[in-house]
Amino acid sequence: MDKQLRADCESIIESAIKAVLPDAAVRRALEGRRFPGRVILAAIGKAAWRMAYAATKVPGIEIFRGCVITKYGHVMGALPGIDCYEAGHPVPDENTFAATRHLLEMVSDLRESDTVLFLVSGGGSALFELPLIPSEELSAITDALLLRGASIFEMNTVRKHLSAVKGGRFAKCCAPAKVLSIVLSDVLGDRPDVIASGPAAPDPTTSEDALKIAEKYGISLSENALNAIKEETPFELSNVETVVSGSVRELCAAAKAECEKLGYETTMLTDSLTCTARQAGALLASVAVGHAGDGKKQAFIAGGETVVYVKGSGKGGRNQELALAAAKKIDGLPNVCIFSVGSDGTDGPTDAAGGVVTGNTAQLLRERNISISQFLENNDAYNCLKQIDGLIFTGPTGTNVNDLSVVLIGAPER
Repeated sequence: MDKQLRADCESIIESAIKAVLPDAAVRRALEGRRFPGRVILAAIGKAAWRMAYAATKVPGIEIFRGCVITKYGHVMGALPGIDCYEAGHPVPDENTFAATRHLLEMVSDLRESDTVLFLVSGGGSALFELPLIPSEELSAITDALLLRGASIFEMNTVRKHLSAVKGGRFAKCCAPAKVLSIVLSDVLGDRPDVIASGPAAPDPTTSEDALKIAEKYGISLSENALNAIKEETPFELSNVETVVSGSVRELCAAAKAECEKLGYETTMLTDSLTCTARQAGALLASVAVGHAGDGKKQAFIAGGETVVYVKGSGKGGRNQELALAAAKKIDGLPNVCIFSVGSDGTDGPTDAAGGVVTGNTAQLLRERNISISQFLENNDAYNCLKQIDGLIFTGPTGTNVNDLSVVLIGAPER
């Protein structure tokens, strides 16, 4: 039965990730659309090249000109009429700023009948940037906020007001042209103003908010920085339509569809899992314990992004740690499997995408004199799961929409 459950895991993972690949997300958003004037393509993020390539293949869409800005090593060939740039990630560099300037020039003389096809994916915040102050000064402000304990929301509020493109300013530069923003979301909740710091989304934060944050953390601002912050980002944008076409919700929905196709009665638990990996593992294991005796095939799905507090010197990632933590709790349960996988195909600093365990995992480890607790304390889930074929390998997928975790309960043996 473990063998069948493992095969089902692989089928679910393959179907779920296929549904949120950049190609599928772009096609889903563009098929059937027609545009009255010229189409200018602007793609930013780690999946920018793949999204742009997909757009060029959609019937009826003719690109007048375009620009791709992506991470080093992510351009996979020339695209007709589209300038492709590679730049720094996670830290912007001079190539970032040069590429952003080029894109701003490209949208500086548009007509009302034109449409900017804005393709956004994870990493866009670093890859699409043009500071309103010297980049060294922006880095110093960001580092100071980080060291003094500012939240990511607080840091982004300040950074939006020091950028020529974040916080809706890019869309404002495109006016009077329309902007169709197609988003591959790596942010829970899919908020357009948060994804890539919202270049084409109205900004709910204000200059006053940014100044209060700087004051709260004792950040000294130059006259140039003060003047930049005092310029409000757009609170409203009438020229933007946003379509979130790939996200953890689609990932979970595709997993649910495949589970049902395989004959599982399927329950969606959440698409906003945000606790620690060990807590998530314990939660999913509790679900398995509570339903293993129901006498039917069942699947329970959770999507999101857990965290790991690293205390040990081992090797692993949040999905592997989730699975290993679950293994302790489902020890001895027949016909039960729990897996967790990162949609980008990489889990932490490892070559594995995630981990998978069954009710037999703990026993297999005991037979090898391996303590799950000790490996968890050393944050060494990779080396623990590796010994019992508990690692999941997909290779880099080309997408990134958070993580998928699934409980499978097989039909009882007769």
